[in-house]
Amino acid sequence: MRLIILSINSNQNSMANLKDRRTFLKTLGGAAAISPFISSSSFAASLPNYTGKKLGIALVGLGSYATRQIGVALEETEYWKVTGIVTGSPEKIPAWKTKWSLKDENIYSYENFDKIADNKEIDVVYILLPNGLHKEYTIRAAKAGKHVICEKPMANTADEAEEMVKACKAAGVKLAVGYRLHFEPFNMQAQKWGKEQTFGRLDYIHAAFAFKIGDPKQWRLKKALSGGGPMMDVGIYCVQAARYVSGEEPISVTAQYGPITDKERFNEVEESVSWQMEFPSGTYMTGWTSYKSNTERLHASGPQGSFDLSPVFGYGPLKGTSRLGPMDLPIVHHQRAQMEAMGPMFLSADPIPSHCSGEEGLRDMKIMMAIFEAAKTGKKIKLG
Repeated sequence: MRLIILSINSNQNSMANLKDRRTFLKTLGGAAAISPFISSSSFAASLPNYTGKKLGIALVGLGSYATRQIGVALEETEYWKVTGIVTGSPEKIPAWKTKWSLKDENIYSYENFDKIADNKEIDVVYILLPNGLHKEYTIRAAKAGKHVICEKPMANTADEAEEMVKACKAAGVKLAVGYRLHFEPFNMQAQKWGKEQTFGRLDYIHAAFAFKIGDPKQWRLKKALSGGGPMMDVGIYCVQAARYVSGEEPISVTAQYGPITDKERFNEVEESVSWQMEFPSGTYMTGWTSYKSNTERLHASGPQGSFDLSPVFGYGPLKGTSRLGPMDLPIVHHQRAQMEAMGPMFLSADPIPSHCSGEEGLRDMKIMMAIFEAAKTGKKIKLG
């Protein structure tokens, strides 16, 4: 099998991080001991004992995330090999071609992308394009008979995400979403605490993720390409955290847009948004995201204590503390942990685990669309 990726870089600390991750997993007795995100068999397979043929992966889009994160993750992987790239920037081709010894016929443009259907060296494509292009290239990849990993958010709208899920099912290919924090020790520990009710049933969760956006001409500020502003970009991490820490799905949302302080920059997307979610057990969540501040925090509390992680959603190093004391966990390269765990998922005949499947991405899209509706109308939106 083969997978295509669109970016590359180096990481001097990669091997140390990978060793830390393996030690962490072995100490806890496998992933099943900390999170239902990943099965113990998947994690066992991700340890350094796989000697089979690597999956061929093609990266669609060679932007900074492909270059600085996913490409780096694939440099020391047990399961993957970059066997193709898809790019509209010819100047990026030489470095990728040299790094991965790519064949000329495995280098695609967006115009001839569909020809990957004839390429037996490509098993999976990783969609690393702006959000507004996720649907098109996921569906084109599915029709070409290739499995798909799509970055989150999955699409611009819930309807688009649903089309992607249906297209992959119809084509008989797998669809995964790049939820890197599902494979990161600090977030996995937070999820475990919530699931096991270490501090009692959680009654309150707060999550915030914001950063000061730069270039006013970038795609994130164009609604056709982004689907929205900070909510779609980084607010999704807060929605995800509330869901995997509570272990429940929200039943209603309310939301409020923040003031626009830069009308020229934010003439298409929101500058900030606050929202509140209610869960079946009574857990209440407040969230906030913005393009005009720098913060990332996850707090959860119950009758027997609380925990705080900050920073928690970025690339780290992550930190956290709880009533039990400081969180002493390994610092890992998030995307490497993600790709190592996803390797066995694509080698297996089983469906992609629900926590990182297309259906999971669709659930997030429905919640975020409800948040936008609540902020626009001022009404409580019920979720079914």
